[in-house]
Amino acid sequence: MDRRKSLKLIATGAMAAPAVVAGCATDNKKATEKKEEPVFNLDRNPDELKYEKELLARERFFDDHERTTITLLCDLIIPKDEISGSASEAGVPAFIEFIVKDMPQHQVPLKGGLRWLDLQCIRQYEKAFKDCTTAQQFEMADQIAYPGKAKPGMSQGVKFFSLMRDLTATGFYTSEPGVKDLGYTGNQPTQWNGVPADVLARYKLAYTEKELKECVSFDPGK
Repeated sequence: MDRRKSLKLIATGAMAAPAVVAGCATDNKKATEKKEEPVFNLDRNPDELKYEKELLARERFFDDHERTTITLLCDLIIPKDEISGSASEAGVPAFIEFIVKDMPQHQVPLKGGLRWLDLQCIRQYEKAFKDCTTAQQFEMADQIAYPGKAKPGMSQGVKFFSLMRDLTATGFYTSEPGVKDLGYTGNQPTQWNGVPADVLARYKLAYTEKELKECVSFDPGK
C-alpha cells in the first residue's frame, strides 16, 4: 500500500501545525521540570501567540506509554522513505499532544483508543502494542485500517485508527519535511513576455518600442 499517495490527499486543507517545545532538566540533587519558552517559526498575532503559549504550558496529556504507542502508530502510518523522514521525525507526536489540548473533543477518543489497542494486543499477542514485534503491530493495524474489511467487533478500533491517520497526515503534511514531500513551492513570480508574435500578426497589431522596452520585455536578473 502506497500510504503517502493516499495521505497526501488528506493533507490538502489541513490545519497548520504549530511548533512544539517543552523540556525538562534535572540536576544532581533534585529533578525539576524546566519550562522553556516556545519558539515559533511563523508570525502570530498577540492573542494567538498568548493562546498557543498557554496550551504548550499545560501539563502533558499523554503519559510515556501512550506517547510511545502514538509514535509507533505515526511511523507505521507514514514511515521514513527515500524522500523524507518518518512522521515522528517531523514532530507529529508532539503535534497530536498539542491538538488534544487545543481540541479537547479528541482526548477521550484517543485515550480510549490507545487503551483499546493495548487490550486487543494483549488478547492476541499477550503484550501491549508497543511491546509487540513490528510484524504483529502491522498485523494489528491491518485489522482496523480498512473500515470496509474490519470485523464488527473492531468498530471502536476502526474509529480510533481513522482519527490517528487523519491527525498523522495533518501533522506530517503541514510540517517542513511534509511540505517538501508534497513538492509544494508556494506562490511563484510569473514570466510574461507579452502576446505571442503570431497572435499579434493575426490581428494586425504590434507593440510600440516604448511598450517593448517598458512593459513587455522580461529581465530575469531583476
